[in-house]
Amino acid sequence: MMKFLRNALALCVFFTLFVGVIKGQDAVKIPIKAVVRDINGNPVKGASITIEGNDVLTIANQAGEFSLSIEENSTFTVNAKGYKTLPVIALANLKQVTLTKEDRLINVGFKNATESNLPAGVSSVNLAQLFEKNFITYGLDGMEAFAPGFNGNNLWGMNTSFILIDGVPRDVNSVTPNEIEEITFLKSASAVALYGSRGAKGVILITTKRGTATKQKINVRSNIGLNTPKRFAQYLGSSEYMTLYNEALSNDGLAAAYTPETIYNHSGVNPYRYPSVDYYASEYLKNSFSRYDGVAEISGGNDRARYYTNVGFASTGSLLNFGEAKENNTSERFNIRGNVDMQLTKALKARVDASAVFSSSGGVNTNYWANAATLRPHLFTPLIPINLLEQSDEVSKAMIKNATIIDGQYILGGTQLDQTNPFAAIYAGGNNKFVQRQFQFTTGIDADLKGILNGLTFSTTMGVDYLNSYNQGYRNGYATYQPNWTTYAGTTMIGSLTRWGEDTKTGVQNIADSYYRQTISLSGQFNYNTTIRNNHHISAVLLAAAYRQSQSEIYQPTTNSNLGLQLNYDFSHKYFAEITGAVVRSPKMPPGNRIALSPAASIGWRLSEEPFLKKVSFINDLTLTASAGILNTDLDFDEYFAYESIYTGTGGNWYGWNDGTGTQSTDSRRGSNMDLTFAKRKEISIGIKGGMFKNQFNFGANVFRNNITGIIGQINVLYPNYFTTGFPSSSFVPYSNYNSDQRTGLDFYLNFNKRIGAIDWTFGASGTYYTTKATKRADLLTYENSYQYRAGRPLDAIWGLKSNGFYMDANEVAAADGISSAKPAFGSALAPGDIKYIDQNGDKIIDDKDQVYLGRGGWFGAPFTAGLNLTAKWKNLTLFILGTGRFGGSAMKSDNYFWVNGSDKYSAVVRDRWTPQTKNTATFPRLTTLNGDNNFRASDFWLYSTDRFDLSKVQISYTISDKLFKSKVLKELGLYVAGFNLLTIAKEREILELNLGGAPQTRLYNLGVKAMF
Repeated sequence: MMKFLRNALALCVFFTLFVGVIKGQDAVKIPIKAVVRDINGNPVKGASITIEGNDVLTIANQAGEFSLSIEENSTFTVNAKGYKTLPVIALANLKQVTLTKEDRLINVGFKNATESNLPAGVSSVNLAQLFEKNFITYGLDGMEAFAPGFNGNNLWGMNTSFILIDGVPRDVNSVTPNEIEEITFLKSASAVALYGSRGAKGVILITTKRGTATKQKINVRSNIGLNTPKRFAQYLGSSEYMTLYNEALSNDGLAAAYTPETIYNHSGVNPYRYPSVDYYASEYLKNSFSRYDGVAEISGGNDRARYYTNVGFASTGSLLNFGEAKENNTSERFNIRGNVDMQLTKALKARVDASAVFSSSGGVNTNYWANAATLRPHLFTPLIPINLLEQSDEVSKAMIKNATIIDGQYILGGTQLDQTNPFAAIYAGGNNKFVQRQFQFTTGIDADLKGILNGLTFSTTMGVDYLNSYNQGYRNGYATYQPNWTTYAGTTMIGSLTRWGEDTKTGVQNIADSYYRQTISLSGQFNYNTTIRNNHHISAVLLAAAYRQSQSEIYQPTTNSNLGLQLNYDFSHKYFAEITGAVVRSPKMPPGNRIALSPAASIGWRLSEEPFLKKVSFINDLTLTASAGILNTDLDFDEYFAYESIYTGTGGNWYGWNDGTGTQSTDSRRGSNMDLTFAKRKEISIGIKGGMFKNQFNFGANVFRNNITGIIGQINVLYPNYFTTGFPSSSFVPYSNYNSDQRTGLDFYLNFNKRIGAIDWTFGASGTYYTTKATKRADLLTYENSYQYRAGRPLDAIWGLKSNGFYMDANEVAAADGISSAKPAFGSALAPGDIKYIDQNGDKIIDDKDQVYLGRGGWFGAPFTAGLNLTAKWKNLTLFILGTGRFGGSAMKSDNYFWVNGSDKYSAVVRDRWTPQTKNTATFPRLTTLNGDNNFRASDFWLYSTDRFDLSKVQISYTISDKLFKSKVLKELGLYVAGFNLLTIAKEREILELNLGGAPQTRLYNLGVKAMF
């Protein structure tokens, strides 16, 4: 019986296997050719087509097309970044797969939020996606056109935004745009509360790219660009300078310094004997300089491990085109990054990131651009031709036998007053290289604690960064020569030379200016998420965070620590509430006040989910938010132990009581204040955001007001004047919480995207407008007149005198005697052509008491910042345009390019000087060789508007169809050309495009190529 059963069982198994084999042999694979599109009909390139448990079968091309051979009625999945994964049944008539957008998760600080549920006062930019059509070289370049509230400098007009890269405080320059996935801007008090004191002025979160569970992808990109100067400063040549300097001497009642013959000779008769040096001439500068870079990205992985690697190199040249600068003025940067994610167990994940940046910047041992702005053109000739030496001058020939010879025919020029000069230093003074190394390491653990409580997770992150830099180079001594000219038989020759200095080359490489910075950051947090009865979504974050930053030559490291608790409630994705409390600690405060609580809260209401709007077909989303908070901060205060009184020995001797016996004094530097405490940011904000017409139109706005109260400072006028002395310098005035500031503003964005015909259009606009006000100052004790009170005025207020034209003749000058009209109290004698000012207080004296408010300086960003972006995509061709504008600010022409007095170099602005002949049209005061105290001081005469609109970027990109190159290796090839800083539209464009005392602003024309393997 048992034997029969065994035989029957074996027979059944045999037939089962046999049928399976027959069925397997009968299975027919069908060819499928289809296209992947989004709900708007746009092709989705790079979509992965997989079968569960297997590798990727194929990847959709640039047109979203894919083909494969697969069993009929089997299931495969289509997955693309930013879209929901879609299972698809294989059918012979399958021609199209439609994907819907995935609600992207965005890092909002210690947690993620979906794009549709961003907290109040948060903006985000998907830089990886934007970078495909907008190549940039700096991570925050142009972000004001995409992130409302960011004005190019900071958030909501506050001056110290806290920047974190992958959760660790780092410099934005430590990553390239190629490495960045997204940037999140946390603006409101409720959004930054968890960061404690360090985040009280806004937080910028930069998240780098990470690997995904796909086949390995290799992306390479290379760029070559040409930088061309936008504008050079314009200075007068020697003859014109001498003529006008003589005029200045005459205005001062002094004799002329230059004869007509000398002035004529310096007009080009002999440029070596009578120099007229143009520091911006083509013999010293190139017309342009190049930059190039290359980067390779490798990413991929599976469910257990994912990786991302970035290796890049960049090099930028210089305009200088002679001497050591011709070859050495190059900046180079090499970076390598590796980000790895590992699924250690079902409940445990690990992250390990490491990056290194090696950069160097070659240079010379002088500041050429600063010298170009100060050295007058007639002082010396940079190079002296050897062939102009008299043949019989054996002494000079012997003198230059071991001299530095330039191009085999010149020696270095100089004078007794200009023994060292930028030309000689660049030719013979050696070279210098600034070297910097950055190492960054980040690791973290994510644990799923559902075994303890369902929905509970734990995460911790630690970062260790080290940066060091130094200068290395050769400091060579050099000799310069002053020619003594002679004329013999109508020929001008050099009769003799006077040498200044010595040529010395030690061959010793100097290492100087060593600097290091170390940052250690640590955070740990518990997260809890749960849903009750499908409608009640509850989440919480409990965290502790701290960092410590040490720098060379600074004894006290920067430290910061805080605890935070955040509770969130969401009912049916319709009503939202969030409460945050952060316990902050600062060692800058006295022992009793080092810990404080920063509370914040926000609420939200999605009106589009209400019955009265849910049926409105064109409204996809409409959400109102409101937030408020009180944040304690020590950000604007750098002193440690400032609450203690400080006494110090002066190191000097003073007469004592014993008939002149010297005694050392002990001086007080400040008094004590054990009640010193944090400044507070008190804020309320209201926001709205929405989407309409199938989310083709999106908009949002925030209105905010914050007050920063109890700002710390030493305010002398609050105490009797005998609390401070000028000599010896001593003070008993303590630090105290007194001043208060207020900021009020609005930020907004509008986005529109629609396919019209065969073209996909995207238009975006973003703007930030804010006002500032000093709400509390000790004005009553500081200023006699209310028009000078700082309270009620902007924080970036520009103060100065109100001008009233020029003194037109000697009679007007004589009237300024303090009786018939106001008399300036600035020391120098008045003359026709000097600026006349308005006497504000009627005391017949023009002095600092007559200064009034003139305008906003825009020191924390322009009052109104706006950005526009336009994208037009037709097939594989994409046009991208970016424009940015800044309005409402002013600046003072206070550089020596404008305030020309004494023996300053004369710029082109002096051509419009006041003279008796031009007194009705002059725009510049009379020339003077004195200090010009009356004219060269802050006043509206020198004020100008900084309003501007810039065509910041135009880029055209073209992706070559993969049908042209049927390759199993090369998956994508693209080309693009871009122009940066192309056009500035402004009333004061000439001034705004000038860099005074530094290298000029440039336009960049870039050609790039990218490929995917």
